[in-house]
Amino acid sequence: MINYEALRVKMVDNQIRPTDVTSHSVLSAFLSVPREEFVPADKKALAYIDTDIAVGGGRYLMEPSPLAKLVQMATIGKDDLVLEVGCNSGYASAIFSQIASSVVALESDETLAGAATQTLSRLGYDNVAVVTGALEAGYKAEAPFDVIFLHGSVAVIPQALFDQLRDGGRLVAVIGEGNASRATLYIKERGVVTGRPVFNTSVKPLPGFAPAPEFVF
Repeated sequence: MINYEALRVKMVDNQIRPTDVTSHSVLSAFLSVPREEFVPADKKALAYIDTDIAVGGGRYLMEPSPLAKLVQMATIGKDDLVLEVGCNSGYASAIFSQIASSVVALESDETLAGAATQTLSRLGYDNVAVVTGALEAGYKAEAPFDVIFLHGSVAVIPQALFDQLRDGGRLVAVIGEGNASRATLYIKERGVVTGRPVFNTSVKPLPGFAPAPEFVF
């Protein structure tokens, strides 16, 4: 029988801590959330390896080490409202739920959204609301958000997401493709958004964020 609790501790000690994740709240969240509950049944034994895990519909649960670094980048506080763009199976939503006041988990795939809702409810993460819609449109109904987190890499960030960010809020995204991608932190101050790259990483892409095609004459 697999001891998932022991594997969770090893994940934090061997994969997350060595990548300069020092936030107590982030480490505690990764220690408490059962990652194995958010992967397909046939992949439970692989839940704690440091790699992306396919969860269906061409979507992936981000590997633990970059996910933890990105979560730490967002500097989430206990009073924050978080929008996760592309929640897939709901694992990161559960992580956020342990750190923030409440979480809106946006998913475009209705099958994944339904499964995430069931899992989060079954495990008691009651401050997460899973909603469906186009990822690139965000979720205006609950805006503004203190933190917007994109669960996957994108080529561009639509203005709609920046518009839904509260003044003083943070948006965390991985910009680019493959090993050339850069984890980037955007901060909105007095209505103006500025961004700075923080570290290089490689994560699976989110659908719907390709740049607009250019007309060539």
